[in-house]
Amino acid sequence: MSVLELTYTAPLDAVDAVLEEHVAWLDEQYAQGVFLASGRKNPRDGGVIIAVAEDRARIEEISARDPFVTAGVCAYRVVEFTATKTAPELERYRERLG
Repeated sequence: MSVLELTYTAPLDAVDAVLEEHVAWLDEQYAQGVFLASGRKNPRDGGVIIAVAEDRARIEEISARDPFVTAGVCAYRVVEFTATKTAPELERYRERLG
């Protein structure tokens, strides 16, 4: 499982100019089962996405196609972690150590 932290690298008007495309891209990732949750940071200087994929390379490949990235308005930081404890609703994503 991964936490993706987006940090805006451009003014909000530039971010908002590609927001519709970004939301469509998010919808595609939800439909494919990659994204579990997402939203804006507060204050609005970026966002956070919780994602699942085979490996970090896949997450990096997906995030590189984000319209925010291709438009040059945000940068990503990917934090991988092993989800050894989850809420019941996320049990199917629970991982075992070792």
